[in-house]
Amino acid sequence: MKKLSLVIALIGACALVPATQAQAQGPIVIKFSHVVAIDTPKGRAAEHFKKLAEERTQGRVKVEVYANSALYKDREEMEALQLGAVQMLAPSLAKFGTLGVKEFEVFDVPYILEDYDALHKVTEGPVGAKLLAMLESKGILGLGYWDNGFKVMSANKPIKNPGDMRGLKVRIQSSKVLDAQMRALRALPQVMAFSEVYQGLQTGVVDGTENPPSNMFTQKMHEVQKHVTVTNHGYLGYAVIVNKKFWEGLPADIRQALEQAMKDTTKFANEIAKKDNDDALEGIRAAGRTEIHVPTEAERKAWIAALRPVHKEVESRIGKEILEDFYKATGQK
Repeated sequence: MKKLSLVIALIGACALVPATQAQAQGPIVIKFSHVVAIDTPKGRAAEHFKKLAEERTQGRVKVEVYANSALYKDREEMEALQLGAVQMLAPSLAKFGTLGVKEFEVFDVPYILEDYDALHKVTEGPVGAKLLAMLESKGILGLGYWDNGFKVMSANKPIKNPGDMRGLKVRIQSSKVLDAQMRALRALPQVMAFSEVYQGLQTGVVDGTENPPSNMFTQKMHEVQKHVTVTNHGYLGYAVIVNKKFWEGLPADIRQALEQAMKDTTKFANEIAKKDNDDALEGIRAAGRTEIHVPTEAERKAWIAALRPVHKEVESRIGKEILEDFYKATGQK
């Protein structure tokens, strides 16, 4: 890890040449790294931003998109951004807990968001802005939120009820809230990089996952998972972030054009997310390898009852204030 940090630091030292100086030598390069496939909501949004950014700056900016962990894995990309080896990321919101901004783990709390309407009351309002502002002390600026979707549970055995999760080794992102969620179900949480999940499922290192359907389908996880239950128990989304020093060093007109491109891309990303996940679920069903179960109303209530205590359990970690902010914004309390 020390060797990796040194390499990233050396790359970053070159990458953080003042933008005005770099401009004289050629286009300003924005390296945009992410860990999912190009044909996911995030992957498509990254390509859309590249197109708009390059068009609207008339070639003065070149956006290089690196998908599928081509540059960095989950655990590496945030450090790379802070050191300037990449300029832009769209990490899942769970990643900010390990950065020291634990409040972002509120997005991992199960059944705290009912649907996309409730979600957007948070991400497009003052609560979302408040969270992004917390990143500045880490040398990071948050530009917006991109949706992916609500998560399903998968395994190689039927998981219709919460009790069916008992004893399963389930891959999670590195999040104390997700850890608490799985333990509430008597499952065994296993932190694993996203790029390693397919092999982990294939070899039995893990038994199951929680993912939006688009991530599951594009990574072909359904090929090694026999059962999916559409629990919609949690949300997976992203914050688009940039290296603060790099962004503030851009010429004002360039930065303004990029901010508008990001605003328009965010609208695009959040419009396609639900359809992409609906289509992915149908793709999993059509592949014929995985049985999809939609919980009955009684089963859904059982999942909520099993996971609702996690809210109180993680209150001291996330902060009561941010939980209350969510409840008020979404009308839960």
